Amino acid sequence: MSSPTMDLLRSEPMQLAQLIIPMESAHRTISYLGDLGLFQFKDLNTEKSPFQRTYAAQIKRCGEMARKLRFLKDQMTKAGFSPSSRCSFDTRVTLDELEVKLGELEEELIEVNANSDKLQRSHNELLEYKLVLQKAGEFFHSAQSIAAAQNHEFEANVMGEVSIDSPLLLEQEMSVDPSKQVKLGFVSGLVAREKSMAFERILFRATRGNVFLKQVAVEDPVIDPLSGDKIEKNVFVIFYSGERARMKVTKICDAFGANRYPFTDDIAKQYQTISEVSGKLSELKTTIDVGQLQRSNLLRTISFEFEQWNLLVKKEKSIYHILNMLSFDVTKKCLVGEGWCPISATDQIKNTLQQASLDSNSLVGAIFQVLQTEESPPTHFRTNKFTSAFQEIVDAYGVAKYQEANPGVFTIVTFPFLFAVMFGDWGHGLCLFLATLYFILREKKLSHQKLGDIMEMAFGGRYVIMMMALFSIYTGLIYNEFFSVPFELFGRSAYDCRDSSCRDASTVGLIKVRGTYPFGVDPKWHGTRSELPFLNSLKMKMSILLGIAQMNLGIVLSYFNAKFFGNDINIWYQFVPQIIFLNSLFGYLSLLIIVKWCSGSQADLYHVMIYMFLSPTADLDSFAIVCACCCSMDVISKAPSFEEAAPGKTPRTSLQTSL
Repeated sequence: MSSPTMDLLRSEPMQLAQLIIPMESAHRTISYLGDLGLFQFKDLNTEKSPFQRTYAAQIKRCGEMARKLRFLKDQMTKAGFSPSSRCSFDTRVTLDELEVKLGELEEELIEVNANSDKLQRSHNELLEYKLVLQKAGEFFHSAQSIAAAQNHEFEANVMGEVSIDSPLLLEQEMSVDPSKQVKLGFVSGLVAREKSMAFERILFRATRGNVFLKQVAVEDPVIDPLSGDKIEKNVFVIFYSGERARMKVTKICDAFGANRYPFTDDIAKQYQTISEVSGKLSELKTTIDVGQLQRSNLLRTISFEFEQWNLLVKKEKSIYHILNMLSFDVTKKCLVGEGWCPISATDQIKNTLQQASLDSNSLVGAIFQVLQTEESPPTHFRTNKFTSAFQEIVDAYGVAKYQEANPGVFTIVTFPFLFAVMFGDWGHGLCLFLATLYFILREKKLSHQKLGDIMEMAFGGRYVIMMMALFSIYTGLIYNEFFSVPFELFGRSAYDCRDSSCRDASTVGLIKVRGTYPFGVDPKWHGTRSELPFLNSLKMKMSILLGIAQMNLGIVLSYFNAKFFGNDINIWYQFVPQIIFLNSLFGYLSLLIIVKWCSGSQADLYHVMIYMFLSPTADLDSFAIVCACCCSMDVISKAPSFEEAAPGKTPRTSLQTSL
């Protein structure tokens, strides 16, 4: 006898089936069965390595296409594009056409990137060259100005002095051979600012102080042509004497990653070079912008179809993986496969095989036949969009064996309700409910869009969150908390001030003036001195009762599983010890909680449980609360008022009566 409840509680009956598929319709048949999702194939080629299988070349081909797609995705990410979330699978695109298209796109992007890198590097080099021309030109211009001023001053001093030695000095200076005068060479460029001190120190030590280094800082960071990173740099000019010093300076510049640029001390040529460099920079900038625009348009076009291409490649690779699991019959030119499927899906699978044969124009249809086996089938639970998230939560801890009871059915209630016991606030619950209601009302549209990681997780568990929100609203009404603020929703509080002088009283001076608050916690509890002890005790003890009930439910399910499989050992040596041990300890604790609620006892349950093990034979007064069940229940109706509770003790209201 079958019913919807039993179908949910136990996995569907499975069967081992064999498929004999003609070669011409094999690809389409596997594709259709994959879309159906009700047939799990077995690997019949376990003795073969992946490279020895029939469709190894096709899988390698799909892997190469997947690599190209990853390359395209990386390029889109760097350019700030994301794949379009609106993905509609187009069956007109074939794998061969896609392979050619991806190859062309990859080559085009590689060429565009290479040209862009070269142009960008040239642009950065020209920028640095322009900075060197400007900053180093200031050095020479300043030096020439100072030298000219000194010459004028020297000539004025010489002409103004009347001395016997003056003609001799002038004659000596004029007699110096110009060919014997020493001409200094120089090297100019840029070096990273953080290396400038070490650069100067090494130059001084390597040349024994026979160089003169002049540096000036560049205001804005400069893009390094080699690394492409923005670096703070200094423009330098190194003056040296001799070829040996020049070689040392050149090697040190290369070691420190300093970029050297040619420079002339002729001011006219400097201005001419700066104007030429500025013109080239403008041309390069225009060329780079055009290339970037072309690249952006190409990547934007790719982003519209990327998800479709990615889905096609993944699907084709999965199909060939399944085909490699089938056995190839050379004589009959067909593929033989075995796998598990639900008995209830037999007609659907046969119809799918027939449709695949028709669409492939195959003269011979695929054959479906059931095999007899003693193997243990896989577990298959039928789920829908509401129960799938709860089933995934259970499967994350462990999948039930074949024909075992499915705990996911009970999780639909227990999981959100235990959450609500801890999250009891109907204001927060209402916010959660409105958020999930938006997901549920727009689920058809959102299910086809690519959401973020967090939003994707929230959308997948929308029904779980909705159940948690509904239970949170219920428990929040019991706790009488709306964003931690109490309200008199179901009537006025049962307590009031004794007179007008205690109008603002919250701990003493309150007396019971009307009937018990009809639902939940009396709002007067909030703000009292005993609020925390009472509410924490209430929530903690309620959580213990619900937790122990859920644990007992799990143990009872293990009993029904053992009984279903006829396993008496599990019943006597697993179920019985577990149920006795759990209820002897925590079941006894649950009983004490209920008795304490009914009797109003002030016994400390912590000490009862602790000393039950430390001193099991001691005469504990706390055990006397068990006898309170036999006492007259008129104590329940005589709940003391707030003013009767001792300081620091938890006062009781008629809520304990309802519990």
